[in-house]
Parts: sequence; C-alpha cells; structure tokens
Amino acid sequence: MYVRTTKRQNKNGSLTEYLQLAHNEWDRETHRSTVKVLLNLGRKEDVDALGLERLVASLQRYLGSLPGFKPNDSVSDVSVLASRVYGVCWLLEGLWQRLQIGDCLKRMLSKTEYEIPIERSIFAMVANRATNPVSKLSTEHWVNFEACIPGLQSVFVHQLYRSMDFILEHDVALQENVFFSVANLLNLEVDLIYFDTTSIYFDIDEPDDTDDGVDCSLRQYGHSKDHRPDLPQVVIGMAVTKEGIPVRCWVFSGETSDMSMVEQVKKDLNGWKLGRVVFVMDCGFSSDENCIKLQTGGGHFIIGEKMRSGKPEVEAALSKRGRFTMIKEGLYAKEAIIGDGERRKRFAVVLNEKVATKDRLTREKHLTSLEEKLSQTKAMDKKEHTKAICKLVSHPVYGRYLKKRGDGALEIDKQKIVAEEKLDGKYLIKTSDDTLSLNDIVLGYKQLHDIERGFRSLKTELELRPVYHRKSDRIRSHVLICWLALLLIRTVENETGMTWFQVKKILKSINLVSLKLPEGVVQQSTVLTDKQESIYRACRVKLPPKVIQVKPA
Repeated sequence: MYVRTTKRQNKNGSLTEYLQLAHNEWDRETHRSTVKVLLNLGRKEDVDALGLERLVASLQRYLGSLPGFKPNDSVSDVSVLASRVYGVCWLLEGLWQRLQIGDCLKRMLSKTEYEIPIERSIFAMVANRATNPVSKLSTEHWVNFEACIPGLQSVFVHQLYRSMDFILEHDVALQENVFFSVANLLNLEVDLIYFDTTSIYFDIDEPDDTDDGVDCSLRQYGHSKDHRPDLPQVVIGMAVTKEGIPVRCWVFSGETSDMSMVEQVKKDLNGWKLGRVVFVMDCGFSSDENCIKLQTGGGHFIIGEKMRSGKPEVEAALSKRGRFTMIKEGLYAKEAIIGDGERRKRFAVVLNEKVATKDRLTREKHLTSLEEKLSQTKAMDKKEHTKAICKLVSHPVYGRYLKKRGDGALEIDKQKIVAEEKLDGKYLIKTSDDTLSLNDIVLGYKQLHDIERGFRSLKTELELRPVYHRKSDRIRSHVLICWLALLLIRTVENETGMTWFQVKKILKSINLVSLKLPEGVVQQSTVLTDKQESIYRACRVKLPPKVIQVKPA
C-alpha cells in the first residue's frame, strides 16, 4: 500500500495533481500487476496534512499493540556518528589539484625528508582560511572534528607550524612555481601587472625590536591605511593580474613607505622573465624616482598622478586644451603631451560624469556646513573664537576653501571654489608607454580600483587580521597562506560569476555524514542540488562521490 500522484493537464496548459491511496494486485489473466485505488485523497494542494498525520499516528498506535511488532525497526538500527563540512572543502581541493598547486609543493618536498603530511597540512590551513578563518590552534580542532579534508584524517598544531616554516623556507620558489602553473592553466594575461599595498595593525603596546638575536622587528609604526596610526603594523604589497588573480605578495615592515617598495617589486618580478610588463599603480607611487626604476630593463608604467601636487607638468596637463573622447558611457578622456625629447611626458586627463556629480554635491554640502560654522564663530568669545578658527583653517576639507581678509577675519574664497569645480570628476594618469592607446591607458588604470577589492577580501572574507603570531617569519607565512586562499577564491569567482560569499552559502549544506549500520560504518555525502552541481561544473571540478568509505563491522 502506498500514496501515488496522478497528473491532469488543463485546457489552459496548467497541471493539476491528485493524491490517491493505492496498492498493487496481481492479475492472473494478464499475468501482470495492476494498480487498485483504495481512496482518492483529492487535489495535492487541498490535502489535509494534519489529518494524514493523525491517521499515521493512529495506525502506529494500533500496530504497536500487536505482539512482536517494533515500530521503525529498520531505522532504529541506524546511528549518526558524525557530520563534517564537505562541499566547500571538496571544491577547494578540486581547484588545488587542477591548478597543480599540490604538485608544486610535492616537487619541493621530494628533495626533503619529512614524516608529517606537509602538503595536506598547508591545504588544510588554506581551506580553513577560505571557509572558516580561525587561529592555527583552532584549525587543529576544525580539521579533526568539523571539516573533511581529503587525504588528512587528523593533524596536530605543531605540524601546522612546521608546515608554515616550510612555506617560508621556499617562499620565492613556491610563488613562482604556483604563478606559472596557474598562468598556463588559466591562460592569464600578464602584460599588465597591478600593484598596490595595504597595512594590518596589531593590538600591542609597543613596536617590536631585535632581542636575543631573534628577528622580531617587522611590526613598526607607520602610515596606517586602517586609520590606526597609534598601533604598530606591517605593510603588505600584492601584484595582481587584470583578471584579479594574485601574482605575488610581499611583507614589509610597518614604517616602509610606498615609494621605497618599487625597486624590490621590480627586481623580484624581473627575475621571473615575464616579458613585456606594464605596472599599474596608484598615485602613492608617482615619484620621479619610482618612474625611473619601473622603466629599467624596458619596463613601463601606468600611474595615477595627484592633481593638487603643484607640479608644473601636472598644471600644464590639466590646463592643456583639447576635446574629450568617449571611452565608454559616462567616461571621457583626452591626451596631453608635456615637454619634448627626454623630458617628454604623456598624460591622460579622465572625466567621470558620475563622479563629477558626486563631487559637486559633496562640495555643496561642505560649503553649507562651513558657512554655518563661520556664523557660529561670530557669537563666541575671543578665546573660543581663536580655537574654532584654528580648527577650521587646519581642517583637511574646510581649510581649502578659506582665506583671510585684510582685517584678519576668515571668509570663503570663491576663486578656490571655481578652481575645485574644474577638477570635479577628473583624475590624471601618467604613462611611459607610447604604444598604448588612450582606451588601454584609461581602462587599464580604472581596473586598478576593481583589483583593490582583493585587499578587502583579505581583511574581510579571509580575516587576515587579527594575526595570532609574534615572530616575523610566522607573520610572513600567515600572509602567504592568505595569498593562496585568495588565489583559489578569485578563480572560483571568475569561473562562476558569483561572489565567494554566495558560493559558500550554496555549498554550505553539503556535509559528509558517518552512519553506523548493523553491517558496518558508511560515510555518505548529502544529495546535491542543481545549483551546487552547476558550481562544480563551472570550476571544472568533478562532483563529490555519494559514498566515500565503507567499513564492514
């Protein structure tokens, strides 16, 4: 006896489903089984679900009174031993093998003698950073009890630390081998290399120093991009392709300025022999010294230039007349060549209409607020008035619109407002490559802002900080693990067209369940949905098997 569903197509093309209580009977004349309907339950949407539950409960009570009957006898012998995170780890493992990152590590390990699973331990830390970022001590518990890492049943925290030491020992070779492997497999374009920096701060009272011969001097005070100049920090540099795939990362001490990093970055990437490379950087690297360094060895650059720097060539480029060419809707640019011969410099003046509107509204808001503050100072006594005036003059926004009258009073400078209006929505780009078209220069630099979300992912999704390490070597290893995790999740995002947050949310329900049966223990994964299967296929990763392992009793 069973419940079956029948369907009927209506004239308008819609389907109506009906539920019936039926059982099969053997027809001796036709020698086959026929369906006999015992009860019509009506339309599927109109069925009384609560009434059916009461009927089932009544039948169970009746059957329970019969001798020798055990309700759910087959189910009572099944026990759930454990349930582990499986779906996201399986996707990351597939990409880890497909991009041959595991093979790169194994080749390095073949020249050494390690008894602990270094490659699996590194992958476990990378998967944890991309899935559920925790400290290395908590990663031990996560691997042993919460997640399913293929090829790694359990791990100890000292093994994770030893694996971190191995990463740092082979830092340069690892990044180079992984990059060329990924570049070949994903057909990456490496003619444009985007470089930018960020900083991460540490909740400690004093910066590090070198004590007892141990290098612990990485955490220092410096210009904080997290707006925490009161805390020691380290500076992280990252080179990224225009697809958003991280090429290489660097860790500098906290006091290192953007200007002083270019020579090291250029030197390291020149060793990879990438061919023709154009570095794309923001205005923090626009010094003449850095531009000369980037051009050594036939290299070129696309760098943003500060419009309010006061440089003669910047003023000349902004004032040069010419028509704007439409790059794409709402984005216009014109070329400005300043100087002749060796002093010749090529600029692109870019106008973004949306940004221009935003700048105008922001300025109007600031001017309205400034007028109110100036009117308030008139009613103050001398001491308070002086303090308020000094505060306005030193303000980074209000100060640019103020000037002193002959009597020493402050007023809004209308000429400065007119000068600011001319800069609405504009930014300036400088390049050393004459072969690049205006479109390539503008769109290449604009993509730098899109690439910067890689740093946001490091700090949010991968939780780069807080860093639970004190020694410089461990801090560098921690950043390398985050770099590998970012490499994997950027690949997933590029191939699925979805954010990593969305992918994790969809695959979160896939678990590996261990079931204890009278015959033994079975490890089985949950059934995949169509969305989950589409993610694996988009990343060219095979679907996780339904049954993983069977252990006879």
